[in-house]
Amino acid sequence: MEPITGLTRGGAVYTPTFVTALNEKTCIGCGRCYKVCPRNVFELIERELDDEADEDEDDNMMVMSIANALDCIGCGACGRVCPKNCHTHAPMPVAA
Repeated sequence: MEPITGLTRGGAVYTPTFVTALNEKTCIGCGRCYKVCPRNVFELIERELDDEADEDEDDNMMVMSIANALDCIGCGACGRVCPKNCHTHAPMPVAA
């Protein structure tokens, strides 16, 4: 299948890349991706504790999660502002 493509204002063809994953283990919860996203794709959630983490440890750190992946417009702004490179992007095929 062919990927979704678009045109810039100047008429150049480009292929948008849509957010497909967010690594919550490396996310520091800074909120930069949330603030820059024009479509409310992200939400702030409480970090899941690792199995190997001590249960008595008070780890209630907040991190970003993908809430509405289908609302992503493929602008890539979230990946450009993330200081930890937590986002994974990929082109998507045209819907049939």
